[in-house]
Amino acid sequence: MTSFSLTGRVALVTGGAGHLGRSICRGLAEAGAHVLVNGRDPARTETFAAELRGQGHSAAALPFDVTDSQRAASIVGKLERLDILVNNAAPIHTGTIETVSASAFASSAAGIVEAAFVLAQAALPIMCVRGGSIINIASMYGIVSPDPGIYGSSGFNNPPQYGAAKAGLIQLTRYLACHLAPQGVRVNAVSPGPFPVREKLANEQPDFLAALERKVPMRRVGRPDELAGVVVFLAGDASSYVTGANIPVDGGWTAW
Repeated sequence: MTSFSLTGRVALVTGGAGHLGRSICRGLAEAGAHVLVNGRDPARTETFAAELRGQGHSAAALPFDVTDSQRAASIVGKLERLDILVNNAAPIHTGTIETVSASAFASSAAGIVEAAFVLAQAALPIMCVRGGSIINIASMYGIVSPDPGIYGSSGFNNPPQYGAAKAGLIQLTRYLACHLAPQGVRVNAVSPGPFPVREKLANEQPDFLAALERKVPMRRVGRPDELAGVVVFLAGDASSYVTGANIPVDGGWTAW
């Protein structure tokens, strides 16, 4: 089991104080990593980092906006050590194919694909010293299209730019994996399926929640902690011969 240990390693998780980011950060911290919690809100990131420290883990806040490419690259490039980079942040505009503007479409792509590239580029000189792992959090909708029949008038419809950006992130993963392998840097993607805040959805949109769960072969939505194990696996030596992969964590959604 020592191959799953991340003791002594430093991990940066973008969007680390969010719904899935918190679980990813906690999983990495529990495996022994020092976790840098990133987010746009300094107070929110520090509050969560303090929560992790209060639970006996090693963590610090590293607030910055991933869409501010110059500042993000500058901050990451100055880190003394970085072994694990998890590109989890996904700034996205809501809307439908009729209402999303071209600028919002482009902004979402920049927030997901460009940000992941910029941070990977900035992290490369640091990671090359000891080797490293870059993990891009993609989506089932980077693989398949949303089923309009599920969303209906729920207001939770998936915007057109989200899947396009996540598909781009999966392809960027493959590209980086092939080009960075000789430098000892592995690059993989994880594609979560439906991971809503279940309690909130059950109270506010029970019919939509039921439609989601009927679509999943396992007949339920995911729990955030169910994503963390795959990220921990990809972060450490247990996956030392894995690169360029995209692992769906979707209850079988994309297997239909």
